Amino acid sequence: MTTPLTLTPGRRPDGSAQLAVSGEIDMSNAASLAEALETTSGPLVLDLTDVEYLDSAGLSVLFAHADRLELIATPVLGPVLTVSGLTDLAPVHGIGEGPAPQ
Repeated sequence: MTTPLTLTPGRRPDGSAQLAVSGEIDMSNAASLAEALETTSGPLVLDLTDVEYLDSAGLSVLFAHADRLELIATPVLGPVLTVSGLTDLAPVHGIGEGPAPQ
């Protein structure tokens, strides 16, 4: 059974936009993530620490916005973010490459 996708917009202490994501990101809900990213302008911190699964549909959405994203993830997502090449396009914290931003 898949874990539903939950998207929670907010602001970081420095005022920058943040979107916390939890659940599974797959082809059944990637459009919801894409819509949330498209309706948030400017730089965005995307908190993926509560994401349990990320498939190619979700990666495709992240790649489309990589130039303005800063990702926070866990080591569980590290391999897929690294092998896909996303770590070369956007800063990713929490997968063994340094501390997450405060």
